[in-house]
Amino acid sequence: MPADLHVHTNFSDGTDSPEVVVEKAKNAGITEMAITDHDVVDGIDRAAKKGRDLGVEVIPGIEFTTEALGAEIHILGYYIDHHDHTLLKTIKKIQKSREERIFKICEKLKELGISLEAEKVFEIAGHRAAGRPHIARAMIKEGYVRNFKEAFGKYIDFHGPAYVAHYKLSPEEAIKLVIAAKGIPVYAHPAVSNCDQIIPDLISAGLAGIEVYYPGHNREQTAHYLDITKKYALLATGGSDYHGKRSGREIGIGYVSITDDLMEKIRSEYLHRNKPRGD
Repeated sequence: MPADLHVHTNFSDGTDSPEVVVEKAKNAGITEMAITDHDVVDGIDRAAKKGRDLGVEVIPGIEFTTEALGAEIHILGYYIDHHDHTLLKTIKKIQKSREERIFKICEKLKELGISLEAEKVFEIAGHRAAGRPHIARAMIKEGYVRNFKEAFGKYIDFHGPAYVAHYKLSPEEAIKLVIAAKGIPVYAHPAVSNCDQIIPDLISAGLAGIEVYYPGHNREQTAHYLDITKKYALLATGGSDYHGKRSGREIGIGYVSITDDLMEKIRSEYLHRNKPRGD
C-alpha cells in the first residue's frame, strides 16, 4: 500500500491539525505517512494516536532547514526518537531563532514599504516558531501581495531583498542530529536546492537516502536522482510535501507516494541501524 513520507501540520507551516492530516491520508488510501514538520516534533504524538484509531501508521519525522554553498538544504529525518533530549534541546534553540527571524524579516519588509507587524504573522501561524509561508499569508491578508508566488518572488525567497538566514545549522549537523535520535536522514527535494555537489559530503556525514519522488521534480530530475541513489547505494524516498489548502502548495496527501518495496527498504534500514547489540 502507498506511503507518503513528507507531510506537514499546523505545528509548522501546514494548515491542518495532525488529526486532520491523518484522516486525509486515510481517505486518500495512504497506509503509512511521516509527519515531517519544520524544526518541530510537537504534532507527532497526536497524529500517531489518530493513526492508531484509523489504521494508518504514522512515522515520527522532522524536516530541518539548513544552508550551505549558497543554497537551502533540507534534511528529512524518519523514525526519529522525537523525545530525544539532544534533539529537543536543539529544536528549542531553532524555534527561538525562528521567532527572532520573523521580526528581522518584518523589519526588512518595512524598509521596502511594507508595514507588516510580526504579531500578525504569529497570529496566523498559531505559534511563535513561524516561517516564511506564514509571512506570505499575512502579506496576502493585508493586501500587500496577491499570492504566494508574488510574496516569495518579490520579497522573501532565498535571494529576495527581505530574506533572513535561518538558524546556523549545517546539513552535516542536521544529519548527525537525526542519526543521534535513531533516525534515517534523507536529502529532501534535491532539485529544489540545485546543489548536487554537496551530496558526497552529506554521504560522508551519514546521509542514508534522497527524496527522489517529489511533486516539484520532473521526469528527468526523478530519473537523475534515482540514478544517484543507485550509484551511492542510498535509499529512494518520496512524498507529497503536503501543507494543506490555502498554504501556497495546493497538493493533496498521496499526490506523490512510494510503493511497498521502497518503504520496506527504508524500514529495514531503520531496524538494521537500531537493532539491539548482540543480535
